[in-house]
Amino acid sequence: MKKFLAAAFFATTALTSAHAADLGRPVYKAAPMVEPYMTWNGFYIGANAGYSWGRDRVAGTRSDIDGFSGGGQIGYNWQWSPNWVFGVEADLQGANIESSFAGINTNVHMWGTVRGRLGYAWNNVLLYGTGGFAYGRNELTLGALSQTRTHTGYTFGGGMEYAFAPNWSAKIEYLYVDLGRETYDAFATTARSDFHTVRAGINYRFGGAPIVASY
Repeated sequence: MKKFLAAAFFATTALTSAHAADLGRPVYKAAPMVEPYMTWNGFYIGANAGYSWGRDRVAGTRSDIDGFSGGGQIGYNWQWSPNWVFGVEADLQGANIESSFAGINTNVHMWGTVRGRLGYAWNNVLLYGTGGFAYGRNELTLGALSQTRTHTGYTFGGGMEYAFAPNWSAKIEYLYVDLGRETYDAFATTARSDFHTVRAGINYRFGGAPIVASY
């Protein structure tokens, strides 16, 4: 009987000691999961190409214009929350947007914009609206007579940009461009061009942006 009681005492003591040792061990909990998001902050440069169509107005006569353009852009984005992105962008394109009527040819050889952008981002997808200043070089030709003028006006539109790699993103964009009216003294008339443009582009982002991080 004494041997049984002694064995029971030692067993109870061992279990109590083991339990006390377990209580003294630190308990580690897994960190809560935080949804990652991608920041659009920083400088970028890129290239674009697209198709334009619209109207010319020369000496009170309207004519359809169309053609292609291609060039480059540079910009900067600020992201002040996981979703809202503000940016500025400037672009410049060589172009061949032309028309011909009543023996007069018109051709927008070059155009560009300086715009603000305001967008809403879902991680690596950015939808945005844009608008600002537009300019272009237009040429009127009639036989051997030609004259070129710089036009200024405005632009607005929108687009979608998709980041497919740590530093690379692609976009598709629509712009309405109104280059305003200018006087062509050699023809004793005025001309105005406005057109729609749909274009695709690609951007390279500096400084390792965009970055996937916790917010």
